Order: sequence, then C-alpha cells, then structure tokens
Amino acid sequence: MITFKGLEEVIASIPNFNIYYLFAYFMKIPCELVVWYLLPTMRKEVARELVTEHGLSQAKVAKIFGVTDAAISQYLKDKRGDKKVVTENPDFVYVREAISEAAARIAAGESEFSDEVCTICMVAKRHGILNKIYEVEFGCSLPACVCDSMNSE
Repeated sequence: MITFKGLEEVIASIPNFNIYYLFAYFMKIPCELVVWYLLPTMRKEVARELVTEHGLSQAKVAKIFGVTDAAISQYLKDKRGDKKVVTENPDFVYVREAISEAAARIAAGESEFSDEVCTICMVAKRHGILNKIYEVEFGCSLPACVCDSMNSE
C-alpha cells in the first residue's frame, strides 16, 4: 500500500474538502463494482440458465442481453464472467437462486434482463457480496449507495 507522509495535514488544509471526492478518484464507486465484477457474472450465469435449463439459443440470449453471439459463447465456455471474488463467496448461493428465478421469468417473457439485473444486484448487496469485493480489492468497506434510498421510495 502506498502512503503519503503528511497527507492528513494536506487534506485538512483544503477548504470544503469532501473525503468522497478523494475516494471516488482513487477507488471504484459501488456501481462500478457491479459493472466490473457482478454484471459479467450475472450475464454468464443467466446465459447458462437460459441455454441449459430453458432451451434458448445462444443467438436468442445474445439478443435479450444486447451483446454478440460470441459474447454468449464466451460466457458459456467460462472465458468471460468468471469472477471468483463473486462466485466463491459463501453467500453467492442466494445470488444463484435469484439468477435462477430471473432466468425463469426472462424465459417465460415475464421480465426483461435489465430489470432482473437490479433485482440480482440488490440480492448480492444484501448478502454482503459487494462489500466483500471492496474488502478484497481495496481493503475497506463499501461506501453508502444511492440505490438503497431509491429502492425504499
């Protein structure tokens, strides 16, 4: 870890300094974690469910996700979306359950993938998976997220 001697004094001398500006500059915000870690895993797992459990073609899944057929092929061959910090978390079982339910709704035409992403993300967050990613990658806890207040409205 890089440390800067006197950094606290420098920060204290900046008028109206907000630690979240520094945090956002050096670290990923929660939604970035979703994009880099959770979304690829969700795509991989939902794609696998749709193809193997619900009989959809790779082309159909690609259209649903808004990606190429090649991307779906890579998800199914474990060349994409293999984020062990997500899948090896003991609480990933809850996310996997949400993924199975989401795939069933998508396959039945009852829901869109984009809507299901939010649901799965909230399950992951509720079970501490995003916080674990933060701990592993940055050595600190996940910051407060706007999504919490939006979902309570």
